[in-house]
Amino acid sequence: MAHKKGGGSSRNGRDSNSKRLGVKVFGGQAVVPGNIIVRQRGTKFHPGEGVGIGKDYTIFATVEGYVVFERMRNRGGQKKISVVSQLPQQPASANS
Repeated sequence: MAHKKGGGSSRNGRDSNSKRLGVKVFGGQAVVPGNIIVRQRGTKFHPGEGVGIGKDYTIFATVEGYVVFERMRNRGGQKKISVVSQLPQQPASANS
């Protein structure tokens, strides 16, 4: 006997809209207060100096300056984002 489902509604017709998460401003780029730096679920990145964190864990700039990504010592290498007024000088590369 052939089996065919009745002409009811489809059971797989759902999908959620993408939430556009991720890093919006990268290290070394200039920001002004209110600029969104990262949209995330949970604290993949932690707030440092010159940034705030929203109730949905969005990290945003509270001061004007440059974005700096760094790893925290004694915290298992967790990532922290700060906004500083002056970019730290990069050491000259060893290749030159």
